[in-house]
Amino acid sequence: AFCPFLRFAAHNAEYEAFVCVLCPAGAGGWSPLNSNKYQWLEIKLEQRTEITAIATQGRYGSSDWLTRYLLMFSDTGHNWRPYRQEDSIGAFSGNSNADSVVMYKLQQPVIAQYIRILPLHWNPNGRIGLRLEAYGCQYKSDVVSFDGSAHLLFRPDPSVSLADRDVLSMNFKTLLNSGMLVHMEEHSGHSFTLELFRGKLLLQLRKGRGSSADFHPLVSLGSLLDDQHWHHIRVERVRGLVNFTVDKNTQQFQLPESWSHSEINEISFGGTSAAGLQKSHSRRNFHGCLENVLYNDISVIERYLCLSQGNVSFTCPESIDVPVTFASPGSFLALPWVSGGESASVSLQFRTWNRAGLLMTFDLQHNAGTLWLYLSEARARLQIHKTGRIMTDITAGASLNDGQWHSLELAVRCPDTEGGSGCRNPFSVFQGCMRLIRTDGALVDLIRVQQMLFGNFSDLQMDMCGIVDRCSPSRCEHGGRCSQSWSTFHCNCSATGYSGATCHSSIYEASCEAYKHKGNTSGFYYIDMDGSGPIKPQLIYCNMSDKAWMVIQHNNTELTKLKASSGINQHLAHFNYSADAEQIQAIITQAEYCEQELSYHCKKSRLLNTPDGAPFSWWVGRSGEAHMYWGGAVPGSQQCACGLQENCVHPEHFCNCDADSKEWLNDSGLLSHKEHLPVRGLAVGDINRSGSEAAYRVGPLQCYGDNNFWNAAYFNKETSYLHFPTFHGELSADISFLFKTSSSSGVFLENLGIKDFIRIELSSPTQVLFSFDVGNGPLEVKVETASALNDERWHHVRAERNVKEASLYVDHHPGAVQKAPADGHIHLQLNSQLFVGTASRQKGFLGCIRSLKLNGKTLDLEERAEITPGVTPGCPGHCSSYGDLCQNHGSCVEDHSGFTCDCSLSPFTGTFCHKDVSAFFKPGTSVTYTFKEPYKLNRNVSAQSSSIYSDLTLRGENVSLSFRTSQAPALLLYVSSYYREFLAVLLNRNGHLDVKYKLQHNRDAEVFRASGRNLANGQLHRVSVQRLGETLNLIETQTQLFLIAESGEVDPEIARLNALGFTGCLSVVQFNSISPLKAALLYPDTSPVIVTGALSESSCGSSLPTNPYAAETTHSLLSRHLEDNASPPKTSFYGFSCFHCYTLGGAITHLLNEYKTS
Repeated sequence: AFCPFLRFAAHNAEYEAFVCVLCPAGAGGWSPLNSNKYQWLEIKLEQRTEITAIATQGRYGSSDWLTRYLLMFSDTGHNWRPYRQEDSIGAFSGNSNADSVVMYKLQQPVIAQYIRILPLHWNPNGRIGLRLEAYGCQYKSDVVSFDGSAHLLFRPDPSVSLADRDVLSMNFKTLLNSGMLVHMEEHSGHSFTLELFRGKLLLQLRKGRGSSADFHPLVSLGSLLDDQHWHHIRVERVRGLVNFTVDKNTQQFQLPESWSHSEINEISFGGTSAAGLQKSHSRRNFHGCLENVLYNDISVIERYLCLSQGNVSFTCPESIDVPVTFASPGSFLALPWVSGGESASVSLQFRTWNRAGLLMTFDLQHNAGTLWLYLSEARARLQIHKTGRIMTDITAGASLNDGQWHSLELAVRCPDTEGGSGCRNPFSVFQGCMRLIRTDGALVDLIRVQQMLFGNFSDLQMDMCGIVDRCSPSRCEHGGRCSQSWSTFHCNCSATGYSGATCHSSIYEASCEAYKHKGNTSGFYYIDMDGSGPIKPQLIYCNMSDKAWMVIQHNNTELTKLKASSGINQHLAHFNYSADAEQIQAIITQAEYCEQELSYHCKKSRLLNTPDGAPFSWWVGRSGEAHMYWGGAVPGSQQCACGLQENCVHPEHFCNCDADSKEWLNDSGLLSHKEHLPVRGLAVGDINRSGSEAAYRVGPLQCYGDNNFWNAAYFNKETSYLHFPTFHGELSADISFLFKTSSSSGVFLENLGIKDFIRIELSSPTQVLFSFDVGNGPLEVKVETASALNDERWHHVRAERNVKEASLYVDHHPGAVQKAPADGHIHLQLNSQLFVGTASRQKGFLGCIRSLKLNGKTLDLEERAEITPGVTPGCPGHCSSYGDLCQNHGSCVEDHSGFTCDCSLSPFTGTFCHKDVSAFFKPGTSVTYTFKEPYKLNRNVSAQSSSIYSDLTLRGENVSLSFRTSQAPALLLYVSSYYREFLAVLLNRNGHLDVKYKLQHNRDAEVFRASGRNLANGQLHRVSVQRLGETLNLIETQTQLFLIAESGEVDPEIARLNALGFTGCLSVVQFNSISPLKAALLYPDTSPVIVTGALSESSCGSSLPTNPYAAETTHSLLSRHLEDNASPPKTSFYGFSCFHCYTLGGAITHLLNEYKTS
């Protein structure tokens, strides 16, 4: 309904204001004489009214209209309160001409009697002009006021009270920041208290009565509630669940079980007895007004059964305080003041969030200097400056930037001195509120200042305190700590596990699979299953084998033994996991496969009592249900693994232990039905008979795979797309995904609203664009990359938008950040479907999109792609992006969900071929790898064998190994051929490295000797010998090589070293594509190796890093032969055409007879 105006008032009296309703034929309007930002139009309604909408027009038949304005409300015509949209925007957009009507329906209705319009901008080719209409409803109000010494007692009628539900609602306003509002007591003496403390409302439980009572805070809501404006409270209890609301903010919490069915028998409003205040925070009763107090729909103020104590009045007196707001760096207030005596005094109250700012300055009498009173490091500081010197420096107070009102009084007595002083402000400006400014004890009339009848000012908000608590409610997520200044807030995200301007984005990966594909090896990692969602990160062990296993431990993974005990018929065990229930459920849901070992060892102790009996034992799964099947069996079967495999010790039973044998038996296996995991509890029976013994083991929960990480779709048409429900990210929105494409541009995703939108696209081969509009106009965030992104490799995109900023990151390129406009719209309001792979009127995307997450939730692209033309589920081709993770000559092998590293041609093992294979040798220990003769390669050899043998006839060798020993001399490696050629790597008696080659049986052996240092020093050394044709390279740290010729067919040195054996450690030994040590340790049954003596796997220590100072020496094997012969020998003599044996660690073994007789 239209609200009748009782009176108009305007700042400028030259143009009289009058009623003008909005209609096409309506004439007139308000237009002040001077069009500036100090004009305002004020309307007084007949009574306090619930205002629901406001509408404006320009002045009739003119070029005068407002384009932007502030809307203010008040109950008294003073202490104005600005209406804020979305808790951030104070200004309303006005008209674009004089005739059209612009109406705003207020998101939250306002109760007020006065309305004030403050013009901010108007038609630049005209003046301020306005026709105004307000809409609303009549408002009924019952009030009661308290002076701080009174309280009002109410006893609910027990015949109509509901034990399971209570609702208390009311409005309050006050000028004091602390005081007890409500005290509710039940029959047992326990009570609820609702207390205002430092401008916040605390809802607390109190156990006991009087001074012995203990307070237990439950929740805190609201801030700056001591502003003499009405605030709404609602407390609703339904059994043990409580909804606590202050103004527009609600928190929900659960009461302790003992309070769930409490019955209130007495409620005290405005405070409680003196004894009840002793342990409260405020230690005082409430001073202010309550309005429309309802308890279970009963109006407390109207009830005659209320017994008032103290000074209680059923009216609400209004304060005459006139605050002033210094809202911008250019705000100031200048007051004329001449003190009448030798002393002067100034006092005021202020509140602010800033740690620094000038409060006041004035010149002292008799040229005694200039006094500066300012905030520094949140403390009040007074200085007197004179002729460039600081004559006085005094500091007082602490933490004065807490948003509370602080009183400041200053008295100055000036000496009779001469001199000059300057008046330039050397300090930060003050931004905050002031009130009760007094000079020499006289209160300054700020209304006269506002009317420009007294003093001077600039950019002040008169008759209001515009302070806003940006930390209540806090926009910092995931436990981030909020701090603020006058114009902004900051989130401290340290130790939260999240990052960003509002601590929104997780710094951890969502699975072990994701860590694996960053190149991480086994270890403990924090896993955040839902990214920016509510589930907390959890420290979990990742076992990076062929799969990335997540291992979740519990409190008892060891074998637990049980013996018969009198009086105990059943043993109960409960398992507490390192992750909570919500985290475990997310892990299991996201995983491709999960398992958990369940073992039972028995001696005269039956298990499931098969085939027909009631089970003696069972286990409890995730949802608390009991399961009667054991590890290795199928759900619901009441069997063990042997029953499923039909190999139990007694065929008539389905579990080994059900045979009730006096011998030890066991039923063991893996539970893998994901819906039942993990094992939460175990009940073991049949342990009370004489001679009964049992033992059980419940292993850790283990899961591998990440269904979200590899969830992908391939878009093969520009017109194809996937659609999903509307994305809801009003205040915080983060979007992340991986893509690969060969196209130069395309839209990844888009979601539209009526005006708002959000879009991410590849705008060029080297640019990703994140654009959106939340009502402040389109904004763009761009990331330029040095290399093209349409290279058919996976690229990671992460975009985030929150109330402070928008950011975009692509791979490891520098990100881009766009700050949000101050006091702009903050809610992203979308209503269309989310389109993936295309956008309206724009080019679609061709390529793959994978692992698309919106606010931590992964969209199932594959499910939608199954039913969408032009889109196929999955996207092969991961080695182009992740192949570099395979180290040490490991090769990348494609998989449907990822890739694996094939280490068969590498001397290393492990997930990424990164783990060295090492063994400790003692005298008498050797490893011999045997090859076949060339003609035998043609008989029944596999493709893999052919690939191994194919490089045995090459014209070169590539030999590498690491060793650690203190023995010298020592034979490290020996390779011989069927044709009496050989290669030996050894340490001579000085510990120097020698490489001995004999490439022709009719030539003498050649020795390449390294000099410079002793390698038998117990440290790890890496040696690489490479020969190609006539060129030999030997790489070892800081070595020099010398060629020494030896003669004779018998090599006595090698024979002697072989007899000595080798003591030390060898690691990552490789000859061309053969890794004999790896074959002996990991595949002894399927490899042609012979191990002599005791060989034990060991660790030689960390692999040596690449040394930039390692010496690489190249030498020609032809040098000596060219001296002896006019022409080089035949090249066929320089290849090991057939190997006889390959021996490590001494103890050469000849297998020549095998070849001769085969």
